[in-house]
Amino acid sequence: MFDGALQAVGRWIAGYLSKPLKGFMPLATGNPDAFIRTLRPGDIVLVEGNTRVATAIKYLTQSTWSHSTLYVGPIPGRTEADGEPHVMIEADLDEGVISIPASKYAAAHTRICRPVGVSLVDIDQVCRYAIERIGYAYDLSNFIDLFRYFLPMPPVPTYLRRRMLAFGAGSPTQAICSTLIAEAYHSIGYPILPAIGVADAVAAERGDDTPVAVRNREILHIQHHSLFAPRDFDISPYFSIVKPTLETGFDFHRFVLEEAPPPGSASRTAAS
Repeated sequence: MFDGALQAVGRWIAGYLSKPLKGFMPLATGNPDAFIRTLRPGDIVLVEGNTRVATAIKYLTQSTWSHSTLYVGPIPGRTEADGEPHVMIEADLDEGVISIPASKYAAAHTRICRPVGVSLVDIDQVCRYAIERIGYAYDLSNFIDLFRYFLPMPPVPTYLRRRMLAFGAGSPTQAICSTLIAEAYHSIGYPILPAIGVADAVAAERGDDTPVAVRNREILHIQHHSLFAPRDFDISPYFSIVKPTLETGFDFHRFVLEEAPPPGSASRTAAS
């Protein structure tokens, strides 16, 4: 009964943190139709979220991106009420690991990260890994972990910010959006962040306070604890950035740039 009460409180907090912020205007510069036509299985879609928890994540990671999803292609038996197929997998704070249609983020500010040099067999394994985890959920009974996100800019030192991304007590059915995708790629041996040499790893573990040692210690911590953030796919040297507008036949000759009026011309025209 006590655990059920904790889950109820945690569910309320998760629901509050997942609500969109009023007045949020995403910098969506792409074409929704081009976005959907460009996606391929295995693509990671980074999203500029508009929720309370998204604001905190963007601050903690010093990045535009607060959420990530994995495009897997049409999932049998999963569609919207209007018949639109579910083609993406995401880990949602409130609902856990779910499947969604591409239209959910077609008009959002997004970035597509695509792996390089992978076979169709590899991509199929990555997608199956994510699909098989639909239904996994956050452990919301440890709701104290969620309170940190009530502040959009938690007052913590820079070196502790990454550690604040962890949720819950490590339940095997718990999933964070980026962790799920990182683990899916690790299942085929595909890297997310660069490996660290033995000497650098030893220096990092020894506790040296040089900038290089601090950076390497952070990378080791991320890889060991699976605390990947959406930003890691963006800065990863192993994923290419795909821009739908360019992929679908961009031709600058079709655009006519309007020259801005000289400063002060508008006010002079109004005065005359």
